[in-house]
Amino acid sequence: MEATGKLRAHLALLLTNLFFAINFTAVKYLIAEGLVFPFGLNFLRIAGSAILFWILYFFNRNRPSKIEKADMPRLALCALTGIAINQLLFIKGLSLTSSIHASLLMLASPILITFIAAWLLKESLNFFKILGLCLGISGAAILISLRTPGANAPDILWGDVMVIVNAISYAFYFILVKPLMDKYSPVSVIRMVFTFGFFMVIPFCWNEFLSTPWDKYSLADYLILSQIVLCGTFLAYLFNIFGIHKLGASIAGSYIYLQPLFAAVIAAVVLGEEISMYKLIAAACIFIGVYLARKPGYQQVEE
Repeated sequence: MEATGKLRAHLALLLTNLFFAINFTAVKYLIAEGLVFPFGLNFLRIAGSAILFWILYFFNRNRPSKIEKADMPRLALCALTGIAINQLLFIKGLSLTSSIHASLLMLASPILITFIAAWLLKESLNFFKILGLCLGISGAAILISLRTPGANAPDILWGDVMVIVNAISYAFYFILVKPLMDKYSPVSVIRMVFTFGFFMVIPFCWNEFLSTPWDKYSLADYLILSQIVLCGTFLAYLFNIFGIHKLGASIAGSYIYLQPLFAAVIAAVVLGEEISMYKLIAAACIFIGVYLARKPGYQQVEE
């Protein structure tokens, strides 16, 4: 029975990173085809996930305890860094750069978390963590400097910058949300983070959401949009939490290496993005940097 539970947890983590990887290409496709605007897609993704988390809450007979008022300011700050800033810049940045660039740059999040934790929480640094940071920065610098704009990547420089700032925002979110995750049910925390974040993004997303050309959508387009909201956000978050609960954060965190691999293959096949030598070198730098920065103590909560 225990072995079956662990197998399901490994499958959940595999699907989590596959769903996130598919998102990179799915988002690029919808935006490139003029079927949705970046902020309008953010609205659909955040609103849809928030609604699904609330449905899950109301159908849960063993409802967890409510979050205390004293923790609401921290929760709002988590929504600002983990949803509003994070998601707005991610989708906008992805619309400007390539899927492969974005997936590799997002892999820098564990490195940033390590160093922000050292700054805010006074956690110790060692030679390997500092080396990991240097390698991660080198990989990001290679991606940004050797950029080749194309039809699917009209402004790689600004897109890469937005993705990096998005990763920094997520790193702050991870540090801020950890005490809440330890105190309350992780699903309850994420539900409230999405709820707060939804109201925060409305001023930025509403006009683009209203401009969505629904009359141009085919059944396939609706399925792609559903993948982004249902699988690539809601289920991915739930599966990630399940994997962490069953296997621990260290094993769950190791699955992050699969995400850019999946994303690169999908982008190459579907969008025709090139997997060039400089991208492989940058990927190697970032992969090794993440590995060194995560030893020991990195824990991943979500994408």
